[in-house]
Amino acid sequence: MARITAVGTSVPPHVLKQDEIREFARHLFGDSFRDIDRLLPIFHNGQVETRHFCVPLEWFGEKHMFSEKNDLFQEWATRLGVEAAKDCLEQAGKNVADIDHILFVSTTGISTPSIDSRIMNELGMNPHTKRTPIWGLGCAGGAAGLSRAADYVTAYPGKRVLLIAVECCGLTFQCEDKSKSNLVATSLFADGAAAVLIEGETVVQENRKQIQVIDTMSTLWPDTRDVMGWDINENGLKVIFSRDIPTLVDQLLRPNMAEFLERHGMTGHDIRHFIAHPGGKKVIEAYAEVLGVELFYFSHALDILRRFGNMSSVTVLFVLQAFLKQGITPGEYGIVTALGPGFSSEMLLVKG
Repeated sequence: MARITAVGTSVPPHVLKQDEIREFARHLFGDSFRDIDRLLPIFHNGQVETRHFCVPLEWFGEKHMFSEKNDLFQEWATRLGVEAAKDCLEQAGKNVADIDHILFVSTTGISTPSIDSRIMNELGMNPHTKRTPIWGLGCAGGAAGLSRAADYVTAYPGKRVLLIAVECCGLTFQCEDKSKSNLVATSLFADGAAAVLIEGETVVQENRKQIQVIDTMSTLWPDTRDVMGWDINENGLKVIFSRDIPTLVDQLLRPNMAEFLERHGMTGHDIRHFIAHPGGKKVIEAYAEVLGVELFYFSHALDILRRFGNMSSVTVLFVLQAFLKQGITPGEYGIVTALGPGFSSEMLLVKG
């Protein structure tokens, strides 16, 4: 059985308050929306207070070529990934020689060779370490990476996987895109990285805080590719962000979640811990409605959203770190869940 034993994190140095970003958006989008003051409450209603970015606020007011943005992505993804990996390994009391397989998740930039190769060189890892880059899963990527890592160490219980997720959402920003989707994205997204150690049952130390992975389920709903993702144009990655996402959470996730839990004779009331990707406050409220539980159970997710915003695939791993630090009582169940482009879902049933 796979065990999650440590989570490390890293954020870039430019810390922006939501009020600053709202006023920036008022200036940038004001000429495009006559009712800009009616739209700006999204910056408050989402309950995000601070976010971290690789570049300062004034960078977002200028046009940048895709090549420039991508160069910055490669630089910062490597730096943040290395920092998160070191933090994770230090917490676990491990070193790079203990890692058999590295999984790298991102959707906000492109690199060949993939960023994991750069991270491996920076960390001085064994050149024979297996590596699997995963691209394009967006906000679902962190949970999907956990699932694939769990699959691996379940098949190879003597192995350890280091999952690294890095997203530089800010670097995808297109100041010339004056759509409502971009305005909404401007109110939510941010940059960050997380690394997770997943160990097989024959190498894990039983005296450490850990979370067991019991089961996983991946879902891709047909004909929903326009819900979220990227349009790729000459300026880079242009956001697609449907206003219907909270509604789709209710319509699609409710039966999906029930099917997953029924495999184990469970319902939402049997779950004590909700390790959910905080795509936004409305999404978290939709999760609570689907599961029939109070919003209180999502306090860790809401706290991460408040302090860091939506870092795409990375965010659910920040929430996971909070749960691992707190500890899950032995025998209690939790669920890791995230939604992403496709429209897709990734879920893990976990246990203390």
